Parts: sequence; C-alpha cells; structure tokens
Amino acid sequence: MRIGVLGTGNMADALATHWARAGHQVTVGGRDPHKAERLAQRIGGTVKAAGLRAAAEAGQVVLGALPYGAGEDVVRNLRPALEGKALIDCSNPVGPGFRLRTHGGPSAAQQLATAAPGAHVVKAFNLCHENVWRMQPPVFDGRPLAVPVCGDDEKALAQVHELVRDVGCAPLAGGSLEQAGLLEATAALFITLWVGERADVQAIAPPLAHAAGPIQQ
Repeated sequence: MRIGVLGTGNMADALATHWARAGHQVTVGGRDPHKAERLAQRIGGTVKAAGLRAAAEAGQVVLGALPYGAGEDVVRNLRPALEGKALIDCSNPVGPGFRLRTHGGPSAAQQLATAAPGAHVVKAFNLCHENVWRMQPPVFDGRPLAVPVCGDDEKALAQVHELVRDVGCAPLAGGSLEQAGLLEATAALFITLWVGERADVQAIAPPLAHAAGPIQQ
C-alpha cells in the first residue's frame, strides 16, 4: 500500500516505522523539508521525504499526524490530493486541564472531514502515547492492544484495519465518524486519569463476561 504521512513528529515517526517495516511504500511530508528528510533517513528502507502536497498525492492512504488546530488548514489546502482517499486522524483536541478543545462541537475528525469533504476521514490511533505505538509490537499480558476505528467508508475502514494489524494491534469497529468525538472524549478522560490521578484506567471496566452484570448460574 502507498501511504502518505502529513507531519514529521512523534506519531508520524512511530506509525510510519511500523508500516515501512511491513513493506508499505511510505512518503513522509512536512513543511520543513530537512525534518522530513531526517525522519525518512531515520526510518530507513524505501521511505521517501517530500513536501506535504507531494506526500498527500503519493498515498492511497494518508495519515494526518498533525496537531489539533493545524490539521484543518493543512487538509483544506490539500483537498484535491486527498480526494477519494482514506485520511487517518490520530489527533487529540485536549487542552489545559485535560479538557476537550472542541467544546461540545464537531470532533477534530469531523472538522477534517468538513475541510476536505472528498476525503474519507477515519479516526484511529488516538488513545495512546506515541511511545506505545513504538513498541514492537504493543502487546500486554499476551494480548495485542485493541485500536478503535471510526469512519463511514467501507474501503477506507478496511485499509485502516490492515494498517492497525501491521502495527501489531487488533482493529476494533468503533462505529461511524460521528462516534469519533467519543474517542476523543475517551482520550481526554484517560489522560486525566493516567496523568492527573496516576490511575489504571483498565480498572474502570469489568471483564466482557460481566459487562451486563453478574454471570447467572
């Protein structure tokens, strides 16, 4: 698969490294060509460096590894290059006090979909720190990390599910793009508990067998 990466930060580095090792053709794009070139060289293999537009044009799937607030303007300027393609949004609109910066309005993913209406936006990879995505692979107590994926286009969802598996994780159907706001709110809650309270969020939910209450004998 040809993958364009918009951004040269930690998430771009972590995910693109997995995908390059899985044999995908990755093009890393950034505003600063020197940063893009350094990242491509660090990942190695056949990874190419380019500008943002060239990276978007090169990919069948495009990762928007961009901070909230910057991504909307970038994808708006790249609308023709993103037409008909899966556009992965991994951003978290979380501000001071671990509060959502979307203020109850459209999610970050929905804002990207509005900015580039011809793209098929998919929300994924937003619930964990970039160092988790660097793991080879992210497996805990023998169980691969599950990655919720939200989107509306079946082909785009299938492509992103494949890329989730290439990171060593298990894709989990998270519903339509309308559900992306729930993923972003979940990230805000998790960050509050992890960082603010040093709490284990896995303790919040009972095992699946007990999801509806005590098991009836």
